[in-house]
Amino acid sequence: MIHATAIIDPTAQLADDVEVGPYSIIGPQVEIGAGTVIGPHAVIMGPSRIGRGNRIFQFASVGEEPQDKKYAGEPTTLEIGDENVIREYVTISRGTVTGLGRTIIGNGNLFMASTHVAHDCIVGDHCVFANGASLAGHVVVGDHAILGGFSLVHQFAQIGTGAFCGMGSLITSDIPPFSTAAGDRSRVIGINKEGLRRKGFSPELIRALHKSFRELLKSREPKQDVYKKLEPLCAEFAEVEVFVNFIKNSKRGIVS
Repeated sequence: MIHATAIIDPTAQLADDVEVGPYSIIGPQVEIGAGTVIGPHAVIMGPSRIGRGNRIFQFASVGEEPQDKKYAGEPTTLEIGDENVIREYVTISRGTVTGLGRTIIGNGNLFMASTHVAHDCIVGDHCVFANGASLAGHVVVGDHAILGGFSLVHQFAQIGTGAFCGMGSLITSDIPPFSTAAGDRSRVIGINKEGLRRKGFSPELIRALHKSFRELLKSREPKQDVYKKLEPLCAEFAEVEVFVNFIKNSKRGIVS
């Protein structure tokens, strides 16, 4: 299961059925769960905890030191959940002591070739990062979000659950849940209707989200008045409440 040319640090803890390909390196304080497969020429450094059933392809660099000039060798961590796919040339950094102290990846995500997750990021479950998509430090990405190829997310920005960011997007502000953002200077252009239909959202819920989007991001009414107007929809649809609360609590603002 472990190729003879692989280098495994004595302090690394691998489940009995973990596979490690030729010339891969597993560094100190790395834990890898059952059913995970590490391809050839991958590098995994620690302290890192990697869950069950992950697949890490060749030339990926996982758990290396953060790309932060303030980092001075502190023992920060990376935590990866279960059943993620990490393709060629993906880079995922550990956290920093000035941030969370850890980078967190959830379950069932797909990181296509050459994507990057920087220090102190939090990525939820079932997200898709298309080729070249990159997160700067301290970014939060909600469940089921999709980042198009070569999209770039500014540090401290938040991508809401179910959001879709088009190819080549430069995202400097927050993207609300269930929304679509596009453009080289990315703008939120509407609700991700097609994506919501594919996930089985009802027509009534999609209309409610569209109404909330229009009222909050297109209307010139004072936000407090709009929040009050949307209270019945928030009470009826939990997803609308998530959408409204995201905008209420946005620190970087929403570009619409």
